[in-house]
Amino acid sequence: MSAVRRKPRAHHPDRVRDALLAQVEFVRLAARELTEDQRTAASGLPGWDVHTLLAHVAGQMDALPRLLAEPAPPVTRAAVDLNDWAVSTAGVAGDLDERTRADAAAMPDPVAAIDAAAEELEAVLETAVREDVLLPHRFGAMRALDFTVTRVVELTVHSDDLTRATGRPVRMDRHALATTVRVLADALAAKAPGASTEVRVPPFAAVQCLPGPRHTRGTPPNVVETDPVTWLRLATGRTTWAAVTATGRLRASGERVGALAAELPVLG
Repeated sequence: MSAVRRKPRAHHPDRVRDALLAQVEFVRLAARELTEDQRTAASGLPGWDVHTLLAHVAGQMDALPRLLAEPAPPVTRAAVDLNDWAVSTAGVAGDLDERTRADAAAMPDPVAAIDAAAEELEAVLETAVREDVLLPHRFGAMRALDFTVTRVVELTVHSDDLTRATGRPVRMDRHALATTVRVLADALAAKAPGASTEVRVPPFAAVQCLPGPRHTRGTPPNVVETDPVTWLRLATGRTTWAAVTATGRLRASGERVGALAAELPVLG
């Protein structure tokens, strides 16, 4: 990473709270409508069926009230921000996979678990969007607001997973999708700092990244542009650079854009 630390953009507490509440409700409704055959279908994630995916969603929702119930970390400043969180998830993917499989095997009804987790989460949301509360995250002390933003990202990404797995579209709250796009774009810019290439995800985000000649005026010589859902899938490893360029869902121009593929995904 660059010696000059790139800070994530700010997220407004009220918008984060409303986005999370909306996406939780969309996931709850979608989960309740799934048939037994759909719950046992492959999820598209390696080794997970939809039952396992639903169990994972319940666990991701439950993480917020669980961390809020733990003793505050013995520090006064956050050690981990949203960029740190995003680029660190790959390092714990194996542990998370193992734990999720165990949870799913012990969870006869993940839909009921999602409902229960949603109710517990809603009860703590006012505290969860505070900027002065620190949580004892596994990566280090993290602001409650930032961790709540990660729940928006997780639920948005997994809403798309459910859509792809079941063929039944799960609605995405506009601000939840915007937040997810921006978190993933900011994490890319932090992971591959520079100003030679501009990544555009209209209408939500545009960031500069990759070392090389700095662009200052006019149209950048190296531009990558795609839509929000394609960016979400690309940045989380749900699809590949080759696949999205072949189908035209991603447009790239300039000599430096090929180097971007090596920096993806940003969220493991």
